[in-house]
Amino acid sequence: MLIDEIIYKPIGTIHSPFKDLEGMPIQPIGAKGVKGEIHLDEKYEEGLKDLEGFSHIILIYHLHLCKGYKLHVKPFLDNTERGIFATRAPKRPNAIGMSVVCLDKIEGSTVYISNVDVVDGTPLLDIKPYIPNFDKCKGEELRIGWFEDKHENANHKKSDDRFVD
Repeated sequence: MLIDEIIYKPIGTIHSPFKDLEGMPIQPIGAKGVKGEIHLDEKYEEGLKDLEGFSHIILIYHLHLCKGYKLHVKPFLDNTERGIFATRAPKRPNAIGMSVVCLDKIEGSTVYISNVDVVDGTPLLDIKPYIPNFDKCKGEELRIGWFEDKHENANHKKSDDRFVD
């Protein structure tokens, strides 16, 4: 059974120095040292218990500046059109983004983070602890498709207007 609509409500807001998309790092690797804050709705503050034991967290957020989607895009790291699901491009059927960032500290309902590649004011949907051993088994072969000869460029590549409406 396919559900027609799913509604999420933000649990907080991500703040960063990036006031617009152009010139923003495209991945956390290119945002090394960039500081940000999460202002969590106070009713969720208790949910932060035990999170400070993690060095990194996964942010799941709504790409609120993206309107519509494309099934084929030219991603930031390539000039070849790729299927949207083989990219991390923002113009997706569901405008959901995710980033793995460093957790610096928590004070009340404010979470201080670094390596932030998110535009200021982005609605936060969820926070999860980053646990590398959950995502890849030891000895398991890893393939990264068309990114194989391009991923190292992400540390200096910046966003442009290709996905701005």
